[in-house]
Amino acid sequence: MNTEQEQKTRIHSHSHSLSPSESDIIRGDVLESILSHVPLIHLVPVSHVSKSWNRAVFSSLRHSNKPKPWLILHCQSSRPPHSAAPAFAYDPRSNLWLRISPNPPLEYVSDLRSSGSTLLYMLSISKFSFSFDPLHLTWHQTDPPLVWRTDPVVALVGRRHIVVAGGACDFEDDPLSVEIYDLETRKWEICEPLPAIFKHSAASTWLSVASNTTKLYAMDQASGITCCFDPIARIWSGPFDLRHDSNIYFSVIGISRDNLIMVGLLGNSENVQGIKIWELKGKLFDFSKEIGVVPTELVDKLKGEHACLNSIKIISTHGVLYLYNPEEPGELVVCEIDGRRGVFRWGSLKNAVVNDRRRVAERLVLTCADVGLGDLGNAMMSGKQSFSIVNDVLMR
Repeated sequence: MNTEQEQKTRIHSHSHSLSPSESDIIRGDVLESILSHVPLIHLVPVSHVSKSWNRAVFSSLRHSNKPKPWLILHCQSSRPPHSAAPAFAYDPRSNLWLRISPNPPLEYVSDLRSSGSTLLYMLSISKFSFSFDPLHLTWHQTDPPLVWRTDPVVALVGRRHIVVAGGACDFEDDPLSVEIYDLETRKWEICEPLPAIFKHSAASTWLSVASNTTKLYAMDQASGITCCFDPIARIWSGPFDLRHDSNIYFSVIGISRDNLIMVGLLGNSENVQGIKIWELKGKLFDFSKEIGVVPTELVDKLKGEHACLNSIKIISTHGVLYLYNPEEPGELVVCEIDGRRGVFRWGSLKNAVVNDRRRVAERLVLTCADVGLGDLGNAMMSGKQSFSIVNDVLMR
């Protein structure tokens, strides 16, 4: 354990032995400065030391070292029965990998999947299970969609609608069919199908999806053709060609601060000329602003041991974007995006799960969420999750 981590641990341990009068000896800017170096999971007990410490904790989170979205790696056994396993989370504020142990373990009904930033779901022939709170303490269950699907596009739009589109496996069913689950009425409704342009790519294997508070966006990863869906009006708009650079051979989309972003691979899979990030605006997405270029050394990390880069996956929320190669997921690229400056910080980190040889038999599903002190406190009090530090991370 390094010196900084030893200091954090001593602060955490000492906070339990202080009486309110003793704790008030350390106050003001000094206390706030100290707390800015304490891992977020340790600030939960620290915030209960005294009223002044509670104020200092929240002041440090507002001003000194603000929380940043966590990357959470959910592990599932690849062999039946699909048993639960601890999840791993990267906290960029504290620069730590954490182990999240489920207690009691989650009951899996099928393969675990993710969509957008926070949505986790499982779809079987008899049940649709989903969760979208930051740490996935709460799971909802309902009947499956009316059309049986094996590889659909699934997305949470706002806080009311879950859209399930495409992926139908029965020849009698429309491969472009779309259904919406309304979280308020708890009912499924059949809607306007996917546009015909997606006839040969109407599955999550071929489509990249992103959603914000009002719309679902679906992009053909090979062509860049994109359509958007309004779950209130129940209509599709488009198609739109978002690729304003003819050198793009593969692209995916995401959301950053409610704005649509696109990550494109340039050149070809055997000769990657670069990876760029664009922000897309306008009613017809006719305004495209390049906001970042992945540094060459990080492109090489994404390639891994292979010279080719066939595809890329991203997950993002509130100004933090994680990129990884699904064929070589051992290294993740991280970038922080500012609405005015574009990308202002690049880094990479080792995947804590992939680089643990004991876990090679497990499927890996990623989510990204804003995890606050309240979320951690609720998780600890519920008894459903426990947290432990795996190690410090040197984000390169």
